[in-house]
Amino acid sequence: MSNWVKVASEDDFSKNVVMIDYDDQRIAVFKLADGYFAIADECSHAEASLSEGDIVNDCEVECPLHGAKFDIKTGKNLDFPAVTPVDAFRTKVEDGVVYVEIDD
Repeated sequence: MSNWVKVASEDDFSKNVVMIDYDDQRIAVFKLADGYFAIADECSHAEASLSEGDIVNDCEVECPLHGAKFDIKTGKNLDFPAVTPVDAFRTKVEDGVVYVEIDD
């Protein structure tokens, strides 16, 4: 079963990313030109927060610790030192509020 969890108002995305902590899961929600996308907020290589990384090439996030890159839309690892992807989550916007779908 899944649960739609409120992230924030669209107005709260001034830095293009909002991090939430839900049921011991840290999730980074990114605002890109074509919508909102959510991935796990922890690099699969080392315990670094992806929400603190830089958005590069319009749809990738670079880990602030060792520079691994991940596709913001899918969670796929794109280069070393990360060799495994991070989880991706569905998002939706209703009445100006961004939600992320989390499995229970």
